Amino acid sequence: MKLKLLIAALTIFQFAFSQPCKEVVAYYPGWQWYDRNKLVEPNTIDYSKYTVINYAFFAPQANGTIIGTDSWADENILLGDINWSTTPATHYPNTSLPDVAHNNNVKVLISVGGWTLSDEFPQIAANATKRATFAGACRQLIDSFNLDGIDIDWEYPGYSAHSGTASDKQNYTLFLQQIRDSLTARGLVTGKTYLLTACFGASAANASNIEWNSVSNILDMMNLMTYDFFGSWDAVSNHNAPLHSPLQGDPSFNVDSAFVMLTQVYNVPASKINIGIAFYGRSVTGCTALHGTQSGNADATTFPEDLGMPMYYNILPRMNQFTFYWDNTAMVPYLLGNSIQTFVSYDDEKSIALKAEYIVNNNARGAIIWEITGDYIETGSGTGIIAGTPLADTLNAVLCSTTTSAFNTPGKKEMTFEIFPNPNNGNFCLNISNPENATLVLKIYNGLGELVLNKNLGNAKGLYEQQLKNLSKGIYFCTLDAGKKSFSKKLIIE
Repeated sequence: MKLKLLIAALTIFQFAFSQPCKEVVAYYPGWQWYDRNKLVEPNTIDYSKYTVINYAFFAPQANGTIIGTDSWADENILLGDINWSTTPATHYPNTSLPDVAHNNNVKVLISVGGWTLSDEFPQIAANATKRATFAGACRQLIDSFNLDGIDIDWEYPGYSAHSGTASDKQNYTLFLQQIRDSLTARGLVTGKTYLLTACFGASAANASNIEWNSVSNILDMMNLMTYDFFGSWDAVSNHNAPLHSPLQGDPSFNVDSAFVMLTQVYNVPASKINIGIAFYGRSVTGCTALHGTQSGNADATTFPEDLGMPMYYNILPRMNQFTFYWDNTAMVPYLLGNSIQTFVSYDDEKSIALKAEYIVNNNARGAIIWEITGDYIETGSGTGIIAGTPLADTLNAVLCSTTTSAFNTPGKKEMTFEIFPNPNNGNFCLNISNPENATLVLKIYNGLGELVLNKNLGNAKGLYEQQLKNLSKGIYFCTLDAGKKSFSKKLIIE
């Protein structure tokens, strides 16, 4: 009877969290459509993990117009599979990214710009005629592809390498306002409300080139790119996306410092900020230690598919070439080569969970993911069958289990917990909601019902790490006793 009740409770729990509990914006680069024989395409995306998908990138032109960068991918993804049996060719209904996403209650935006396509922004923003042309082009994109809004990825106002000048600061505000006015006007005709969002660099230098008070009133969401803090361009190895300041390197280059800067220095509302989450890593060669000297080159030999900037799904099958380490200061993992002198910085389930907890604890709006395909894991290399999305699963589990619970009754909050990663190798985390500050006892049973762990956790809440050594692979049951109440979940060790 208890087992049936547990199964029923878990079913309710999964149903309740079929959509994210906070904003989860996933960037979908059009060039990734081709990867792994089109493994991640509109009909295979797990829409339950996201609230918004930003299709990247369209390119601003010198005259203010906007064009796509890959006509074949753009057409297939944004308009749907092509039906060549008609003349002219048409598109099969309900196969486009906007159609399938909308059927799953997920919004779709086009992101304009990006690191390599930002050179034209400064002169467009500086010219009233070109601003108007660009705003009209945004409206045309929305109509052409049935979008829910536009995302501006200008990297970065005032950045000289991309033709930026000091006047970008004021012009950027005018530029965004022109787009906002255009989308609002279109909404009066269609009866819809369109989103306008933008990406922002996380450094103090980039932040100084934004009129934050004005911009925060214009935008619906502000996507903070809290990754690419350190890389092969630095003299020593360091973390791609540290949650807190590493022991070496610029102390402001981390998620916490960037968020605090925006909310406390520039008074940006936390409720409009989405924190960046990296589903990829960075590698450097000629390196044997964290904060060690390195060659200045990414390891494109070990990670040829990603030119040395490996996606999470390409890191996992190569783990046996490295030794795993955890930086308890920056709160992120890293790898060092066993026989190769390569350092890899990346995010795993534990670091993603800590960032998700940070989002909740600091009342941020949610997260942005670069990029959506990074954690789509195949059952085996080349099978074309998706086994799961472990990083997105962890992100959503923590966002949801920390903010609400399917076990809660009106007016009363009860203890709940999540396990991640699950399956695992015996090293996992519990994310515990303990609103009544109850004394908790962790018990783990094997498949025969034998008790293999009995541990008093005190008044634990939030993230709790547990290691189970010398246990064989298999299915276990993890129970948290809170006084007269008990809560259980299945634990898989593989």
